[in-house]
Amino acid sequence: MSSWSSCDALDLRALFLNDRVAAALVAAIVGGGVVAAGWFWTHALSRRRDRQLRDERVADIQRALLAEIRAHVAALEGQTLDDPDAREAMVARLAAGRHVPILPHDANDRIFRAIVEEVHILPEWAIDPVVRYYRLLAVRAALAQDIRANTAGQSERATEMFRDYLTLNDETLATGQRAMIVLGASVHGGYEAVQALFAAAERRESERIAATLPGELAQLRAGLSKRSSDPRGR
Repeated sequence: MSSWSSCDALDLRALFLNDRVAAALVAAIVGGGVVAAGWFWTHALSRRRDRQLRDERVADIQRALLAEIRAHVAALEGQTLDDPDAREAMVARLAAGRHVPILPHDANDRIFRAIVEEVHILPEWAIDPVVRYYRLLAVRAALAQDIRANTAGQSERATEMFRDYLTLNDETLATGQRAMIVLGASVHGGYEAVQALFAAAERRESERIAATLPGELAQLRAGLSKRSSDPRGR
Protein backbone atom coordinates (compact mmCIF):
# COMPACT_ATOMS: atom_id res chain seq x y z
CA MET A 1 0.00 0.00 0.00
CA SER A 2 2.78 2.39 0.91
CA SER A 3 4.66 1.54 -2.29
CA TRP A 4 1.63 2.53 -4.34
CA SER A 5 1.32 5.80 -2.40
CA SER A 6 4.99 6.57 -2.99
CA CYS A 7 4.58 5.87 -6.68
CA ASP A 8 1.53 8.16 -6.88
CA ALA A 9 3.40 10.97 -5.11
CA LEU A 10 6.34 10.56 -7.45
CA ASP A 11 4.07 10.56 -10.49
CA LEU A 12 2.35 13.77 -9.34
CA ARG A 13 5.68 15.42 -8.59
CA ALA A 14 6.96 14.44 -11.99
CA LEU A 15 3.78 15.69 -13.59
CA PHE A 16 4.12 19.13 -11.99
CA LEU A 17 7.80 19.30 -12.77
CA ASN A 18 7.05 18.67 -16.43
CA ASP A 19 7.65 21.94 -18.33
CA ARG A 20 4.71 21.52 -20.63
CA VAL A 21 2.24 20.92 -17.81
CA ALA A 22 3.68 23.82 -15.76
CA ALA A 23 3.37 26.16 -18.71
CA ALA A 24 -0.25 25.11 -19.28
CA LEU A 25 -1.03 25.63 -15.61
CA VAL A 26 0.53 29.11 -15.59
CA ALA A 27 -1.32 30.00 -18.79
CA ALA A 28 -4.60 28.87 -17.26
CA ILE A 29 -4.01 30.94 -14.12
CA VAL A 30 -2.99 34.01 -16.11
CA GLY A 31 -5.89 33.57 -18.52
CA GLY A 32 -8.36 33.29 -15.65
CA GLY A 33 -6.90 36.41 -14.07
CA VAL A 34 -7.16 38.31 -17.36
CA VAL A 35 -10.78 37.21 -17.81
CA ALA A 36 -11.65 38.23 -14.24
CA ALA A 37 -9.86 41.58 -14.62
CA GLY A 38 -11.63 42.16 -17.93
CA TRP A 39 -14.99 41.43 -16.36
CA PHE A 40 -14.37 43.84 -13.50
CA TRP A 41 -13.09 46.50 -15.90
CA THR A 42 -16.09 46.12 -18.19
CA HIS A 43 -18.43 46.29 -15.21
CA ALA A 44 -16.70 49.44 -13.94
CA LEU A 45 -16.91 51.10 -17.36
CA SER A 46 -20.56 50.14 -17.67
CA ARG A 47 -21.38 51.64 -14.28
CA ARG A 48 -19.43 54.78 -15.13
CA ARG A 49 -21.31 55.12 -18.44
CA ASP A 50 -24.65 54.60 -16.69
CA ARG A 51 -23.73 57.21 -14.10
CA GLN A 52 -22.75 59.70 -16.81
CA LEU A 53 -25.99 59.09 -18.69
CA ARG A 54 -27.98 59.55 -15.47
CA ASP A 55 -26.14 62.79 -14.66
CA GLU A 56 -26.80 64.08 -18.17
CA ARG A 57 -30.48 63.17 -17.86
CA VAL A 58 -30.75 64.90 -14.47
CA ALA A 59 -29.11 68.03 -15.91
CA ASP A 60 -31.44 67.97 -18.94
CA ILE A 61 -34.54 67.67 -16.73
CA GLN A 62 -33.40 70.49 -14.47
CA ARG A 63 -32.73 72.77 -17.47
CA ALA A 64 -36.14 71.98 -18.97
CA LEU A 65 -37.94 72.65 -15.69
CA LEU A 66 -35.96 75.84 -15.18
CA ALA A 67 -36.99 77.09 -18.63
CA GLU A 68 -40.67 76.29 -18.04
CA ILE A 69 -40.72 77.86 -14.57
CA ARG A 70 -38.81 80.94 -15.75
CA ALA A 71 -41.29 81.57 -18.56
CA HIS A 72 -44.31 81.35 -16.29
CA VAL A 73 -42.70 83.33 -13.44
CA ALA A 74 -42.00 86.14 -15.92
CA ALA A 75 -45.68 86.14 -16.87
CA LEU A 76 -46.73 86.11 -13.20
CA GLU A 77 -44.46 89.07 -12.44
CA GLY A 78 -46.28 91.05 -15.11
CA GLN A 79 -49.72 90.00 -13.83
CA THR A 80 -49.17 90.49 -10.10
CA LEU A 81 -50.57 93.66 -8.56
CA ASP A 82 -48.34 94.96 -5.78
CA ASP A 83 -50.56 97.96 -5.01
CA PRO A 84 -53.19 96.94 -2.40
CA ASP A 85 -55.58 99.64 -3.63
CA ALA A 86 -55.40 98.33 -7.19
CA ARG A 87 -56.10 94.81 -5.94
CA GLU A 88 -59.11 95.94 -3.95
CA ALA A 89 -60.40 97.90 -6.92
CA MET A 90 -60.23 94.76 -9.07
CA VAL A 91 -62.05 92.75 -6.40
CA ALA A 92 -64.70 95.45 -6.12
CA ARG A 93 -65.31 95.41 -9.88
CA LEU A 94 -65.74 91.65 -9.77
CA ALA A 95 -68.17 91.92 -6.83
CA ALA A 96 -70.21 94.54 -8.70
CA GLY A 97 -70.36 92.39 -11.81
CA ARG A 98 -68.53 95.00 -13.87
CA HIS A 99 -65.40 92.97 -14.52
CA VAL A 100 -64.65 89.28 -14.89
CA PRO A 101 -60.89 88.67 -14.74
CA ILE A 102 -59.24 86.50 -17.37
CA LEU A 103 -58.00 83.45 -15.47
CA PRO A 104 -55.79 80.64 -16.81
CA HIS A 105 -57.32 77.41 -18.09
CA ASP A 106 -54.24 75.25 -17.59
CA ALA A 107 -51.49 74.81 -15.02
CA ASN A 108 -48.54 75.64 -17.31
CA ASP A 109 -46.94 72.31 -16.43
CA ARG A 110 -46.49 70.46 -19.74
CA ILE A 111 -42.81 69.70 -19.20
CA PHE A 112 -43.36 68.68 -15.58
CA ARG A 113 -46.15 66.29 -16.58
CA ALA A 114 -43.89 64.82 -19.27
CA ILE A 115 -41.12 63.98 -16.78
CA VAL A 116 -43.15 63.46 -13.59
CA GLU A 117 -42.17 59.76 -13.46
CA GLU A 118 -38.50 60.79 -13.31
CA VAL A 119 -38.76 63.50 -10.67
CA HIS A 120 -37.26 61.12 -8.10
CA ILE A 121 -33.88 61.17 -9.89
CA LEU A 122 -33.47 64.90 -9.27
CA PRO A 123 -31.19 66.01 -6.43
CA GLU A 124 -33.07 66.12 -3.13
CA TRP A 125 -32.57 69.88 -2.82
CA ALA A 126 -34.39 70.43 -6.14
CA ILE A 127 -37.35 68.09 -5.60
CA ASP A 128 -39.09 70.04 -2.83
CA PRO A 129 -39.24 73.53 -4.43
CA VAL A 130 -40.12 72.09 -7.85
CA VAL A 131 -42.92 69.84 -6.58
CA ARG A 132 -44.27 72.60 -4.33
CA TYR A 133 -44.34 75.08 -7.20
CA TYR A 134 -46.22 72.75 -9.54
CA ARG A 135 -48.64 71.77 -6.78
CA LEU A 136 -49.47 75.47 -6.31
CA LEU A 137 -49.99 75.77 -10.07
CA ALA A 138 -52.48 72.91 -9.97
CA VAL A 139 -54.36 74.46 -7.03
CA ARG A 140 -54.32 77.82 -8.83
CA ALA A 141 -55.82 76.33 -12.00
CA ALA A 142 -58.53 74.52 -10.01
CA LEU A 143 -59.39 77.70 -8.09
CA ALA A 144 -59.61 79.67 -11.34
CA GLN A 145 -62.07 77.11 -12.68
CA ASP A 146 -64.23 77.44 -9.55
CA ILE A 147 -64.19 81.25 -9.83
CA ARG A 148 -65.37 81.11 -13.44
CA ALA A 149 -68.12 78.65 -12.49
CA ASN A 150 -69.43 80.87 -9.65
CA THR A 151 -69.08 84.32 -11.23
CA ALA A 152 -72.57 84.43 -12.71
CA GLY A 153 -74.74 82.91 -9.98
CA GLN A 154 -72.73 83.38 -6.78
CA SER A 155 -70.79 86.59 -7.14
CA GLU A 156 -70.10 86.92 -3.41
CA ARG A 157 -68.56 83.46 -3.26
CA ALA A 158 -66.60 84.16 -6.47
CA THR A 159 -65.30 87.40 -4.98
CA GLU A 160 -63.99 85.67 -1.84
CA MET A 161 -62.36 82.99 -3.96
CA PHE A 162 -60.79 85.68 -6.11
CA ARG A 163 -59.19 87.20 -3.01
CA ASP A 164 -57.74 83.77 -2.24
CA TYR A 165 -56.62 83.52 -5.85
CA LEU A 166 -54.65 86.77 -5.62
CA THR A 167 -52.95 85.55 -2.43
CA LEU A 168 -52.21 82.21 -4.09
CA ASN A 169 -50.72 84.08 -7.04
CA ASP A 170 -48.27 85.81 -4.69
CA GLU A 171 -47.28 82.50 -3.10
CA THR A 172 -46.90 80.82 -6.48
CA LEU A 173 -44.67 83.64 -7.71
CA ALA A 174 -42.44 83.50 -4.63
CA THR A 175 -42.20 79.70 -4.80
CA GLY A 176 -41.39 79.81 -8.51
CA GLN A 177 -38.63 82.34 -7.91
CA ARG A 178 -37.12 80.11 -5.21
CA ALA A 179 -37.34 77.07 -7.50
CA MET A 180 -35.57 79.04 -10.24
CA ILE A 181 -32.75 80.05 -7.88
CA VAL A 182 -32.22 76.48 -6.64
CA LEU A 183 -32.39 74.94 -10.12
CA GLY A 184 -30.04 77.58 -11.54
CA ALA A 185 -27.49 76.96 -8.80
CA SER A 186 -27.84 73.18 -9.21
CA VAL A 187 -27.41 73.26 -13.00
CA HIS A 188 -24.49 75.67 -13.11
CA GLY A 189 -22.65 74.92 -9.87
CA GLY A 190 -23.84 71.58 -8.56
CA TYR A 191 -23.81 70.54 -4.92
CA GLU A 192 -21.29 73.16 -3.77
CA ALA A 193 -23.26 76.05 -5.29
CA VAL A 194 -26.53 74.87 -3.75
CA GLN A 195 -24.93 74.48 -0.32
CA ALA A 196 -23.46 77.98 -0.59
CA LEU A 197 -26.91 79.28 -1.57
CA PHE A 198 -28.56 77.64 1.44
CA ALA A 199 -25.81 78.90 3.75
CA ALA A 200 -26.30 82.46 2.50
CA ALA A 201 -30.07 82.20 2.98
CA GLU A 202 -29.56 80.89 6.51
CA ARG A 203 -27.22 83.80 7.31
CA ARG A 204 -29.76 86.31 6.00
CA GLU A 205 -32.51 84.73 8.09
CA SER A 206 -30.31 84.80 11.20
CA GLU A 207 -29.52 88.46 10.59
CA ARG A 208 -33.21 89.25 10.10
CA ILE A 209 -34.14 87.50 13.35
CA ALA A 210 -31.34 89.28 15.23
CA ALA A 211 -32.53 92.64 13.88
CA THR A 212 -36.25 92.18 14.56
CA LEU A 213 -36.25 90.04 17.71
CA PRO A 214 -35.47 92.86 20.22
CA GLY A 215 -38.37 94.96 18.95
CA GLU A 216 -40.75 91.98 18.98
CA LEU A 217 -39.71 91.08 22.53
CA ALA A 218 -40.19 94.70 23.63
CA GLN A 219 -43.71 94.71 22.18
CA LEU A 220 -44.46 91.41 23.88
CA ARG A 221 -43.19 92.69 27.25
CA ALA A 222 -45.21 95.89 26.85
CA GLY A 223 -48.33 93.88 26.11
CA LEU A 224 -47.79 91.60 29.08
CA SER A 225 -47.10 94.55 31.37
CA LYS A 226 -50.25 96.31 30.22
CA ARG A 227 -52.31 93.18 30.72
CA SER A 228 -50.92 92.55 34.24
CA SER A 229 -51.73 96.14 35.27
CA ASP A 230 -55.34 95.80 34.15
CA PRO A 231 -57.37 94.79 37.26
CA ARG A 232 -59.81 92.90 35.05
CA GLY A 233 -56.92 90.85 33.60
CA ARG A 234 -57.69 91.83 30.02
